[in-house]
Amino acid sequence: LIMCIINYTNVCVAKCDYCAFYKLPHQNGTYLLTYEQIKEKIDAVQKLGGTMVGFNGGFHPKLKLDHYADIFSKVRHDYGDSLEFYGMTVAEFMFSCKLSKLDYKTGAKLLRNNGSQWITGGGAEILDDNFRERHSPGKYRVDDYFNAQKSILEAGIGSTATMVIGFDEDLNERFNHLKRLRTFQDENNNGLHSFLCWTYKPYHTELGGKEVSTEEYLRWLAISRIYLDNIVHIRTSVLTKNEEALKGLLYGANDFDLPSEDEVTQKAGATISTEFEKILETCKNIGIKPIKRKPFQLKSKSIELDT
Repeated sequence: LIMCIINYTNVCVAKCDYCAFYKLPHQNGTYLLTYEQIKEKIDAVQKLGGTMVGFNGGFHPKLKLDHYADIFSKVRHDYGDSLEFYGMTVAEFMFSCKLSKLDYKTGAKLLRNNGSQWITGGGAEILDDNFRERHSPGKYRVDDYFNAQKSILEAGIGSTATMVIGFDEDLNERFNHLKRLRTFQDENNNGLHSFLCWTYKPYHTELGGKEVSTEEYLRWLAISRIYLDNIVHIRTSVLTKNEEALKGLLYGANDFDLPSEDEVTQKAGATISTEFEKILETCKNIGIKPIKRKPFQLKSKSIELDT
């Protein structure tokens, strides 16, 4: 799947110590994209063969949920079925609902009625409250996160599971994350369509640290495949591991995307290439035939493939 992540604003008040992207409202260099600028980015990825975009910004203290609803309604109207989009992350949804004084059920219905079919599980990082208290105390508690995601699914919006490894989390915290996901999936009719794990990029962040090796990442993908026995699609992260991520297809992953941009991870040291055929050569060299798929459809969890 060819896609891009549109970072519509870099203004965020969460102040997570692992983030190199955010600016506080009073700092220099803040931005908020206009709808025309968003369209330019969508048009650019479509020229590369992209069929999906994700929206990811931050906890902007002035953007209430009706702002997002207006943007997503315009995207759906202008692009129709030629494009699917992940409207925002669960974490951003939670913050904007609270800013708008809306409960999660009302907020999810508002987005659903304005063209949103997906809210990605992004912003999860490590779903363990001890981890969150150390690194992102201004973000959310884990129970609250799952309450929001449950409301999203109940509103008829699709969602996903995500995880980031390589901070300072211990194995107990990692397994707490997987356990909560598997339990949530069991309790919600297998509503999460996929699980994506990627690696923390430590460059230019307050937390710093050292990036985990490809070998450790591959082992964790294999563990995730075994543990998350109720999630069909396990995705490997080309965004943070480049061509090396495709080895994950030998360690339990069965899906990946080719991103054309994501400023959040690029600011922290990720490198992105749009030489997609060169990247896919790595896939072929390990004996895997890559097949371009269409975005997930809500009515059935099957994947439409292009030969």
